[in-house]
Amino acid sequence: MAELTARQVEILKAIIEEFIAGAQPVGSEELTEKRQFAFSPATVRNEMAVLHQEGFIEKEHSSAGRQPSELGLRYYLTTLMQEQALPVLQEVALKQRLFQYRQSAGRMLREAALALAEAVGYIGIVTTHEGTVYHAGTKNVLEHPEFFDINVTRAALNLLDSYDLLQDLFSRASDPKAVTVLIGRELGVANLEPVGLVFAHWGNGQKGGVVAILGPARLNYAVVVPQVRHLSQLLTELAPSF
Repeated sequence: MAELTARQVEILKAIIEEFIAGAQPVGSEELTEKRQFAFSPATVRNEMAVLHQEGFIEKEHSSAGRQPSELGLRYYLTTLMQEQALPVLQEVALKQRLFQYRQSAGRMLREAALALAEAVGYIGIVTTHEGTVYHAGTKNVLEHPEFFDINVTRAALNLLDSYDLLQDLFSRASDPKAVTVLIGRELGVANLEPVGLVFAHWGNGQKGGVVAILGPARLNYAVVVPQVRHLSQLLTELAPSF
């Protein structure tokens, strides 16, 4: 991977953040105006050309702008992203919401998937070792243009209905205790190239499974990653009670 200059990093980060927020490729003029760079649109254009050549951004045929590639998103995840801490009130409310269902594992896990979907605006998924999949928020993805393609939506919904396929994806975690992110082609599933999956394992021994978020590849990772990590830790903490 090429070594990026500070200016190239600043421009790449801006392109990714704008694309995450708006789902639209961005051009040099628009980027300079929005970000108020200390350098000209021409300089931004030149640096974008380098970023494109190195594979960090790509051009859609129908647009003059640029958007991050899978390489660019991966670089953002590992180098540039600053996670957004969960508000304390949200942490407390979530624990109270789940704790009231501690006598019913199924109800608690269903509620956990719903709470996750509500918190991030994508699809929330909670699975168990016994082969149960709880998911919520499927309507959320219809807000994102990546899912206007019926083939993408069909493939995503099929994934939710296939425990074995989900488990195959979840088995790719290099560190079961860490949050794992699979982007686009990394999923290895037809028609899910525009999709991202963030997941973490929860529980110990017999009681356990996976917490996950499914959405567009331009997921708001700064919010999603800490949400997934927190819910997996909370379910691990609550597991002995159900």
